[in-house]
Amino acid sequence: MRIGVVTFPGSLDDSDARRAVRLAGGEPVALWHGDDGLQGVDAVVLPGGFSYGDYLRCGAIARFAPVMTSVVDAARGGMPVLGICNGFQILCESHLLPGALIRNDHRTFVCRDQGLRIENASTAWTSEYAAGDEVTIVLKNGEGGFVADEPTLDRLEGEGLVVARYLGGNPNGSLRDIAGITNERGNVVGLMPHPEHSVEALCGSGTDGLGFFRSALASLTAS
Repeated sequence: MRIGVVTFPGSLDDSDARRAVRLAGGEPVALWHGDDGLQGVDAVVLPGGFSYGDYLRCGAIARFAPVMTSVVDAARGGMPVLGICNGFQILCESHLLPGALIRNDHRTFVCRDQGLRIENASTAWTSEYAAGDEVTIVLKNGEGGFVADEPTLDRLEGEGLVVARYLGGNPNGSLRDIAGITNERGNVVGLMPHPEHSVEALCGSGTDGLGFFRSALASLTAS
């Protein structure tokens, strides 16, 4: 299965995401933000890392990248799309996911191994986990606080659209400790922590992140 990873100007985690795809058993495909198409990939990752435009509002400019027209169309057609950190922000700015990401409540950048509980194991990106699994994933962000109005938060909770929740302390002030959400169809997932940095024991944080990429491959094989 071919999983595309989009590089935006200033992206720094795109190569890590491609490596994670390869370690999971997929074929990574490099996509450029100025591309008009997706080169026939089966799924797409919008990676993390700082992108130009953060000074306006994270993801607000990136959502207008030419490739995002194809990503939005493919996501609405059911293609698995994972947004990590900046990618999560872009998914919200593109209205593929509700809510927004704002500056951390303590106003400082945070980087640490973060405990998470998997709340929804039925999405295209979490099927290799079980609901209730507790994992450790690298987290690094300055604008990672997930916010939405109360009706939206209630809908996310009521419809089981919260994918992961922070454990062991909320690192950024995200409402209701939300670390990741999905759309109703379960093919689009936004996640603030970085699973692509938790795919090898050599790097120190374990391999708990690999399941996100294996889930997508399993979902594509089953479909």
